[in-house]
Amino acid sequence: MPIQVVIPVAGLGTRLRPHTYSKPKPLVNVAGKPVLGHVLDMLKGLDVEDIVFITGYLGDQIEEYVRANYSFPVHFVEQKELNGQAPAIQLTRDYIHNPVLIIFVDTIVDADLAYLQSTNSDGVMYVKEVADPRRFGVAVLDGQYITRLVEKPATPVSNLAVVGVYFLRNHEHLFSAIEELMRRDIRTKGEYFLADALQIMIDQGAKFEARPVEVWEDCGTPEALLQTNRYILSKDGQTNEARVAGENSIVIPPSYVAPSAILRYSIVGPYVSIADGTTIVNSIVKDSIISERATIEDSMLQGSLIGNDARVKGTFERLNVGDLSSIILG
Repeated sequence: MPIQVVIPVAGLGTRLRPHTYSKPKPLVNVAGKPVLGHVLDMLKGLDVEDIVFITGYLGDQIEEYVRANYSFPVHFVEQKELNGQAPAIQLTRDYIHNPVLIIFVDTIVDADLAYLQSTNSDGVMYVKEVADPRRFGVAVLDGQYITRLVEKPATPVSNLAVVGVYFLRNHEHLFSAIEELMRRDIRTKGEYFLADALQIMIDQGAKFEARPVEVWEDCGTPEALLQTNRYILSKDGQTNEARVAGENSIVIPPSYVAPSAILRYSIVGPYVSIADGTTIVNSIVKDSIISERATIEDSMLQGSLIGNDARVKGTFERLNVGDLSSIILG
């Protein structure tokens, strides 16, 4: 049976400002493409009937990106009141009629999604062991099945964090559990969380498997985004050093340089992602993400995020520069 996919993308992405003032968080670049692109690429090989996106602030940019780059049948619904994950999922009810895969885009996960086509369980949640479970929603297990879900526990009850990828076979049970959650006004820190609705399903007899993942990379903060950039570039081994050799520049792998980027008299890498239309002149750039049409001149950058159409000129710094900015140093 085909799987339907729900992807909530309505969050404001406040931890990634100033970049998310002008673009939604899922469209922030990492390792050569938006975070959302990496998430959608996870679906290749699955029997996906369609994808429902739950959009919010700057949602038109999400729709434009998806329609321009992917051929999945898609729908878009808008979450006007940011009151939690569960009400967001409830907005998709008119579109969902098959088993559903819910993916949150704060993270990039290396998960065995092909397993979903053969499991007989009521659902699957992907988990990973973490050192500090207080930051995450966690799962308590009995064997391979989940007995309890706890959102950001003050007292650790499990070290298995739920990574934001959920497969649910019975969509009707899901939506009725969300209705019950909201009717009973069960909130965590003022919001209706999906985990609390899934706990209602578990209490009513649903059997959810926990499947471990080896890789779970966060994209929610500048530091985490740079770490994810390093991971993906290392995994893919991306570099196009030969193309830029004629511009008196060196690209140190692993790095990604978009085809339309211009490098002159510069050293780029390792762990650098450079988007389309960017120009880098007389500069050294390491461990950084440079977005579309940015200009870097006479600069030494490390551990930096540079937004669309930004201009940076000057000496060694670590920067987090939003779109359309102009920074002249020294």
